[in-house]
Amino acid sequence: MKKLFLFVCLIFIGEINAQQILNEKERAQVIDEILDDRFNNLLPELMDAADLDMWVVISREYNEDPVIKTMLPATWLNARRRTILLFYRDKAKNTIEKLAVARYNVGKNIVSAWDKEKEPNQWTRLMQLISERNPKKIGLNYSTDHNIADGLVKTDYEEFMANLPKKYSSKVVSAQELAVRWIETRSEREMVIYDQLVDITHDIIAEAFSEKVITPGVTTTSDVEWWMRQKVTDLGLETWFHPTIDVQRSKEELVSHLYSFSGRPEDTVILPGDLVHCDFGITYLRLNTDCQELAYVLKPEETSAPNYLVKGLKDGNRLQDFLTSNMIKGRSGNDILAKSLKEAKAAELKPSIYTHPLGMYGHSAGTTIGMWDSQGGVMRDDGENYPLNPNTVYAIELNTTITIPEWNRDIRIMLEEAGFYGEDGFRYVNGRQTELLLIPRVKGHQGN
Repeated sequence: MKKLFLFVCLIFIGEINAQQILNEKERAQVIDEILDDRFNNLLPELMDAADLDMWVVISREYNEDPVIKTMLPATWLNARRRTILLFYRDKAKNTIEKLAVARYNVGKNIVSAWDKEKEPNQWTRLMQLISERNPKKIGLNYSTDHNIADGLVKTDYEEFMANLPKKYSSKVVSAQELAVRWIETRSEREMVIYDQLVDITHDIIAEAFSEKVITPGVTTTSDVEWWMRQKVTDLGLETWFHPTIDVQRSKEELVSHLYSFSGRPEDTVILPGDLVHCDFGITYLRLNTDCQELAYVLKPEETSAPNYLVKGLKDGNRLQDFLTSNMIKGRSGNDILAKSLKEAKAAELKPSIYTHPLGMYGHSAGTTIGMWDSQGGVMRDDGENYPLNPNTVYAIELNTTITIPEWNRDIRIMLEEAGFYGEDGFRYVNGRQTELLLIPRVKGHQGN
């Protein structure tokens, strides 16, 4: 392993300040090292598991297939012209070819196999490569149920099929299983990095939910949202969605989930006694986080949150436990959802679970475990039939409704944390919130 990556590992396990962010050159080196590992060690294994010996990924500049975006080297921000990648796996020889039917090498891993001066037509050259290898199956990125595996556009599909020798037409199949496994599977190196991403996310939330940012009676929810966006920018990072901040308080009624997306007030002034909630995530080293945490704004006479809110958070943690204990290899998202909801309701909780894959995309490919408006299950393959696989990451996103007599109303305890499902079972990537964050901070109090 290269010295740089060893240095990065030290950062990520906390021996150096968790907020130290790599510069662009260092990030590029890490990204390319990870790609090298994934292409040479992970991809052959995934192709064998999908029973697919050839995978053709076709994309054009500024209209990139979601899969090809995850394969480009760090110095490629987009595909160039029409970029065609061909992966050929010879299981008997234990080899994998990584070819580009393009004018250039695609980084160090994928070698150009097209000399335009010798063969002017790109499609003709692609068909020559296919015929020379005589694959049993040719996987293309089209899928009804997995949006991220459906990146082959109509024009390129028609051009491909029109140029393909007829004897291979029956060998063309959907590469959805391979595409989803490529997107969802995390390597050991990526999981070292993921801990750092979530740690940074937690740190930004903790700072946002503090007296440094929030002055009760003055600061608005919109102020905090834009502070978080600016903080991400100042750190040299990105976020894949605009942060949201909302409050629940004694004088307001519980509203539907739809309200959170379309009708939430943007400039609510944060007041003492408010339960403040955030939804926030970052993008770094081509991975994404998605986190929801809660803070309580102390009243002048208070030094801790009210017991009913403390208990409410514990109920949220209990619901997390019901869900994660049902995350078992091979189960579908709908099966996990149904079992978790049944157990939680038997424990007298009022649950709602809407957990999604997390990784190269914020709403990534893999097993979908409910949606906020589909608590009976997701009638698509990614919820109904697609199994939970090891070495995958999820945003454990859910809520439980609790009744607060003191407020004469119901509220939702909304939580979301990154979790890893591996061969040894489930674990949180960087812990979870088990205590409410307090504004202002009380000495010695920690929220994660």
